[in-house]
Amino acid sequence: MPLESNAISVSAVTSGGERRRETPGSAAAGGLGRGERLFRQPPLPPPACFGRKPKARMDGSSETAPEEPSQGRADASGAARGASRDAQTPREAAGLAAAVGTSEEEAGAPRDAGPGSAVWTAAPGRLWQEAEAAGAGPLRLRRVLGYNSEVAVHSLGAGAAPVLLYAASHALVLHDAAGNRQRLLQGHRNVISCLCVSEDKRWVATADRGPDALVIVWDSFSGIPVHTIFDSHPADGVAAIAISRDAKYLATISTGTVQRVCVWKWTYPTETPVCSVELQPEFGCQDYVVFNPQNPYEFVSNSKTQVIFYLWSDTGLRYGAPPLTDGTFSKAVGHFSQSVFHFNNSQALTGTSAGKLVLWDVVCPRPPPREPPVKPHTMKAIKLMPMQKDGFTVLTVLESYFVACDVKGNVKFYDGQLQLLNWYSHLRVGPIRSISFSKSPPSPSADYARSCTIGGQPFVVRNFILSTADATVFHVATDGTKYEKVMEEAKRAVNAIACHPSQALLAVGSHCGLLKVWDYEQTKYLVSRIFVGASIQCLSYSPEGSLLAAGFTDGSVYILDAISLWSSCKEFKFSRGPVTHIAFSHNSEYLATADEKLSVTVYRRVLRNGQRCWEHLAGLHSHYKPIRSILFGVQLDSDEPRLLSLGEDRQLVEYDLNSSSKDHLVVLHRDRIEQAAVPLCLAWYPQLSTESFILTANSCYKMKLYNTTTKMCRKTLLGPTYGSPLEKMQILPTTNPTDPQKHYLAYITKDKVGVQILPIDGNPHKSFAFICHPGGVADLASSYDGRYVFTAGGHDCTVLKWEVNLPALEAAVPLGGEDLVPFYSLLDGGRDGEFFRELEDYFYYAQLRSHGMDTMETRQVSTHIPLEEIPFVMRAMGFYPSEEKIEEMINEVKFSEYVDTGKQVTKINLGDFIKLYVNHRPAFGLSMKKIRRAFQVLGYDNENGEKVIDRGDLLLLLQCRGEHMTEEELAICLTTLLGMNPEGGISELGTCDTSGAAALLEEIPDEITAEIFTADILGLPVPEPEKNKTEKRDESLIHEGSES
Repeated sequence: MPLESNAISVSAVTSGGERRRETPGSAAAGGLGRGERLFRQPPLPPPACFGRKPKARMDGSSETAPEEPSQGRADASGAARGASRDAQTPREAAGLAAAVGTSEEEAGAPRDAGPGSAVWTAAPGRLWQEAEAAGAGPLRLRRVLGYNSEVAVHSLGAGAAPVLLYAASHALVLHDAAGNRQRLLQGHRNVISCLCVSEDKRWVATADRGPDALVIVWDSFSGIPVHTIFDSHPADGVAAIAISRDAKYLATISTGTVQRVCVWKWTYPTETPVCSVELQPEFGCQDYVVFNPQNPYEFVSNSKTQVIFYLWSDTGLRYGAPPLTDGTFSKAVGHFSQSVFHFNNSQALTGTSAGKLVLWDVVCPRPPPREPPVKPHTMKAIKLMPMQKDGFTVLTVLESYFVACDVKGNVKFYDGQLQLLNWYSHLRVGPIRSISFSKSPPSPSADYARSCTIGGQPFVVRNFILSTADATVFHVATDGTKYEKVMEEAKRAVNAIACHPSQALLAVGSHCGLLKVWDYEQTKYLVSRIFVGASIQCLSYSPEGSLLAAGFTDGSVYILDAISLWSSCKEFKFSRGPVTHIAFSHNSEYLATADEKLSVTVYRRVLRNGQRCWEHLAGLHSHYKPIRSILFGVQLDSDEPRLLSLGEDRQLVEYDLNSSSKDHLVVLHRDRIEQAAVPLCLAWYPQLSTESFILTANSCYKMKLYNTTTKMCRKTLLGPTYGSPLEKMQILPTTNPTDPQKHYLAYITKDKVGVQILPIDGNPHKSFAFICHPGGVADLASSYDGRYVFTAGGHDCTVLKWEVNLPALEAAVPLGGEDLVPFYSLLDGGRDGEFFRELEDYFYYAQLRSHGMDTMETRQVSTHIPLEEIPFVMRAMGFYPSEEKIEEMINEVKFSEYVDTGKQVTKINLGDFIKLYVNHRPAFGLSMKKIRRAFQVLGYDNENGEKVIDRGDLLLLLQCRGEHMTEEELAICLTTLLGMNPEGGISELGTCDTSGAAALLEEIPDEITAEIFTADILGLPVPEPEKNKTEKRDESLIHEGSES
């Protein structure tokens, strides 16, 4: 018998939220096996790109099986839809070949190719002329606040108004600052780690860091991904990327201890790099690379301690790593920042953190560009030139100038002889991370500054964009030296967001102390405040919207005016650790916080001297593990507030606010709501029936409904299973007067945001999820009207605005089937499979058991079985629930109609049993990893270094820990598992002959390993460990259809 099912329903979805439904019983509707890929996309039409032969791959979102299978409709980050591995059409190949400057023969295009593709017809500015497409999926990314300040910001504008290109989480953003518009290019499922732009500003190459990393080449004119390189550096991702001046070649450097350098001809339909080489770990992490503008077969990279020069050809890639230490020139060198080639000779330059420039030159001559190098040419440091005291951060070339930026925000221009020509500086500019020049040539009639040369001629240079280490972007107009601040974003983690309860306002708080309020309809910044030296951890608006409460990592709490952000009272500091949760009561009379020191603190508003003010009421160390949620509600029989807290200690604590007094917080109820799983989040369930519920989600992908008064578990349901459990959830406000019973749930997992149709019943087709922050989601907020959902990305320093399209979510549900069809698809083989037929057999066999196996009376055939038979059928199907779980299942059915009819249910039919089985069984079965983890906790190391449990200790643990087994129960289990009972068990409720149980102990070794316990005692197959996988996954010991 199978232990559980891991056949979880998945809808095949297209990028950007479009989805193609499989028919019931197909691979998508029937579930995925352990070895299958998730987030699978249907074949897409050939885009205007250099594609590849189709494979069982996702589009540019890079499908990768998460740690656990996914159910429902999981849409990856949606883009690179043009970057699939479909073969290119003649017109598309010709279009890209002409745009890049490659002949059709070189690019692999047929001779009869002609114009007509979207890339061929694209022109500058086209992306902004086209109306933004309406969202087809339940969620669509509409706006990005913030950006990754570790990655360069580029200027794509051709006019006076700046158009920025930058990375934000896993999205590439084109930002028209003057028009306050964004175009979001999505394709990566990991955080973008680096990007580069071609000389003509048309081709943009992005790369990410993480499993199954991608390199995507985009056409910035049309926003189309024209080429995707899969598995470029599958282990760790890409640390640095560069594009040659002629835009034909890419150079990438992987992350990791042993870095791999690859050269790609991206205009060719090839699967592998032209050449590659691995670098020695002692070279340090090479995090910058650039091509020689005079020779595309040469490039240079550097780490903080080593500069490496490369020559490549179709036959191989060679490199030289010239040594340079403080002793070479008897001067301190400092750390290397960036390197460039000289624009008119064979030399190269590297900037250092000591304000020096290293001049490199060739010791032996280079070979001609088209000839393969016999051996790598030798570059040598010939001079170390002190230029200034402040360290260089950026070094690049603009036409016939060297451009150097430093930690003080200075931008200096040098000629080919390294003579200073001009510089720009501003007090507000911090350490510069990148500089990018406008595409438009400078105006000859403008008023330019004079150069520093003797002649003092006007220094004419293009406008440029500066990005700094403190996450600020400036646009510098060189005709008059005008610095314009284009963006000022959070430079540290953004963990706190909150939406106003009645207006289109979003508050964003970060660990750098910056608190900003945005009008998210107009996408306009309204007001901000900086808390110097403080880090904002959580935010909450009061229900009437006049106050904004902020919790900080130092334990302080500020209550602010929601409009001005000025403090309405003196800050409180009663929490001993970082404040993790903060919430107002429905009448704004109470404010509660939870902190990392496992305490709940309550504040209340009082009338003092004729004025309303806030005071500390009391605090309580109410949990012994981290607190996951605090939640205010309303008493059922009055308008008084009630307060609950939920912790990883599995305790749901309710506080008596009316009985609490100064420094004494009274606990009304303390209930343990889980046995093994860890509860993760909490919400009030909408009033969809007579009974009121509290909704929780746990670490085992289950959602549970508890009666708000008795805290009795009334229903257990299968929740969304998108690689990680739900971390936070919110009921979306409903504004539909025609159908007030329509309710929806928004939630976040470790890296995804999703929506769920209520009521929850375990149907996977009612849920949808989308990758939002690959590095981890920190917070979730929903707009007052339920139209938008916002996610904060924590360390990626971004906030994403998602538009909710509920009709699309509703329209997809019938495609999964009606009534029991969605639940049949969760069984191995579906309705027509062997597993279902086996379930029917056991169901009718349970009827025989209930009537008595040996009776000679006429049997009454029924479609139901008594509730007492539920645990036996569950075990027969391979699901072995605990006694507490059995009680929950029976009570769930028994009291399902009690509130409406006042009667208890005593039997269950097959359809309801299938729903009960699907919702209660473990989402992903028993894995070898879980068994090994138990032995790690309970066992000890033997002489061979293996984790083992002593035989006597194991028997004692089974009888004394957890749900205690009696000696008789243990004997029955051992005789059955080890083969003493020839019948394989007993069919009738009664006793079993255990006289030989003592003799069986001799067959159990004195020291038991996890493998012995699994294979020899439980009789389960031990899976072979996977090899050559960058991301290992647990193997289920038993899945549906196999024998236990």
